[in-house]
Amino acid sequence: MPRENLATRLAIRIGGQAFLRLRSVWQRWFLWVLLAVLVSALLVTVVWLAGRHEAEQVQAALDRDTADAAADLRAGLQRNVQSLHALQSTGLDSKRWATESTALMRGHREWLRLEWRDRALRTVAAADTPYRVRSVDDDNRRGAQSDVALACASARKTDGAAYSPSHYVALPDSGGIEVMELCVPMDNGDHLIATYTLRDVLIELVAPTLRRGQEVSLTEPDGTRLASVGTARRSGSRVFSTQQLIDLPGAALVLRVDGWRAAPDVFPNLLTGLVTAISIALVSVLVLLARDTRRRLRAENELADALAFRKAMEDSVITGLRARDLQGRITYVNPAFCEMVGFSAEELIQAGVGEAPYWPTELAHEYQKRQTHRLAGGMPPREGFESVFMRKDGSRFPVLIFEAPLINAHGVQTGWMSAFIDVSEQRRVEELSRATQERLQASARLATVGEMASLLSHELTQPLAAIASYASGSLNLLQGARGDGAEVAMAVRRIAEQADRAGQVIRSVHDFVRRRDRTREPAAPQALIDAVLPLVRLQARKLGVRIDVVLADVLPAVLCDRTLVEQVLLNLARNAMQAMDMPELRDRVLTLRVARAGRIGTPDAPADTRQWLEFSVADIGSGIDAEVAVRLFTAFFTTRADGMGLGLSLCRTVVEQHGGVLMHEPHQPRGTVFRFTLPIA
Repeated sequence: MPRENLATRLAIRIGGQAFLRLRSVWQRWFLWVLLAVLVSALLVTVVWLAGRHEAEQVQAALDRDTADAAADLRAGLQRNVQSLHALQSTGLDSKRWATESTALMRGHREWLRLEWRDRALRTVAAADTPYRVRSVDDDNRRGAQSDVALACASARKTDGAAYSPSHYVALPDSGGIEVMELCVPMDNGDHLIATYTLRDVLIELVAPTLRRGQEVSLTEPDGTRLASVGTARRSGSRVFSTQQLIDLPGAALVLRVDGWRAAPDVFPNLLTGLVTAISIALVSVLVLLARDTRRRLRAENELADALAFRKAMEDSVITGLRARDLQGRITYVNPAFCEMVGFSAEELIQAGVGEAPYWPTELAHEYQKRQTHRLAGGMPPREGFESVFMRKDGSRFPVLIFEAPLINAHGVQTGWMSAFIDVSEQRRVEELSRATQERLQASARLATVGEMASLLSHELTQPLAAIASYASGSLNLLQGARGDGAEVAMAVRRIAEQADRAGQVIRSVHDFVRRRDRTREPAAPQALIDAVLPLVRLQARKLGVRIDVVLADVLPAVLCDRTLVEQVLLNLARNAMQAMDMPELRDRVLTLRVARAGRIGTPDAPADTRQWLEFSVADIGSGIDAEVAVRLFTAFFTTRADGMGLGLSLCRTVVEQHGGVLMHEPHQPRGTVFRFTLPIA
């Protein structure tokens, strides 16, 4: 059994190898047969194209000859008309007719007869051609008189020459000829009629331009042949035909030219031999190159596999790769680098020497200097270095660059190889972490501020209550006082009012920090302004500021928390006066303005249906820089050394809790104006 299995396996292997060899032989024979078929098809195609080219040339030459013959025919007929006009212009009479007509007939072999007829087309005189025996008389032409009359009527109507349709005239002995008449009107009403034989027209006016192997004929428009001259067609020859319409006044004829071509020129045969020789040479070269081609294909397949493996590795990495030659020109970039900068490989490789489209404009000089150092042989740091690149859309992003010399197989440096890592995501994470840390610190500080506010509100309530009690007791003791006592009573009353106001402020801040719902009530804009003016004027006197209050007519009340809104006005007014505390500013003006405002809304949200009043606080100070304006309402951000950075943040929170908005803008001609809105009650 084992021997039988071994024999079976051996037979199968031998049969398989034989089958493979047979298949290889069949493949080679199939390729040779296919090559022979292709060469034969090429030869047949070349011969066919050569014959077609020759036929097109013969047809084109025949078309030119026909056009020239038609032009000669028209010119000859026109000259004959001019000759008849010259004859009648000399003033014909019976004596001169014989001399003039005989001379004309000798010069025009295509004319068969020349007649002078009166108005009624009766023959006055006639002259026959001297080149043939008279074969046409009035009897055998009687049937064509109507055509002659029609031609003369058309000639008289158009005051020019006219032709009659061709007609057949029988000869006395046998046969007949095709003729047509030309009628030329005379000034006295008579007619000159010239009878043409169509065959003589072809012989005299067309035949001189013919070539050997051509036949020319005149036919009717429907194809009926009237007369023909030239070489008759030979058997086995190819026919080439063309025709031209001869449109005459009163008649229409077609000039047809037939050409005969018995055998093709030597051109296609020579070309066939040349192509055959080239084909044989091509097959020989293919046989000689077949073995070398197989070796080359094997080497190319191995190289293609290596290149595909390398390209797969390059396309799979997320690190950007760039190669430059010793002149600084980019010679290679991988897809990751193209995706990183947004430029295609063609755009980067076609960039000039010493310039790159991904260099930011503001850093181009620094990059040029660094590249010059590299090309001069300077080695980059091993740990890499950071830089900034520019995408195609203009955005910047940080990269980490590693560079190394590019060494070829002979150990010679041909350029530099660079690897790039986009660290923008890493920087974004770091920035996000830093911002989160700052927010946590701000939240902790806000919590501390809340605790401090709660503690202060609890601790200051009793001292403020005591101040209010003492002020009330002092007012009771000073009740009814006069002179200086009255002024003291007024001062104590102010102390009591401010103590009560301080208590209200503390309670409002306490409720604001604890996020309690505040009780809002209608408040007149004038009352809100009047409540903060005493405190504002105290600081205005110290800083030399003039206060202008501008209120629109008939302002409605606003629905708000009086205490918090008064604190917003007071805080904005104090900030405005501090902004004008500059030695070079002499004229200092603080403007408080209240007016109606439009609806509040954004492009993404519909406008609020409520009505609003706008409060504005304007100064003429130094204004707000763009960098400061970005963080102006951020908690704990301040530009003053003694500030806490909570004033504007709390003001904005209070206004937004009322449904309004707090914003700022430059004030003309200088300074800043803060505006906030409150809903109308």
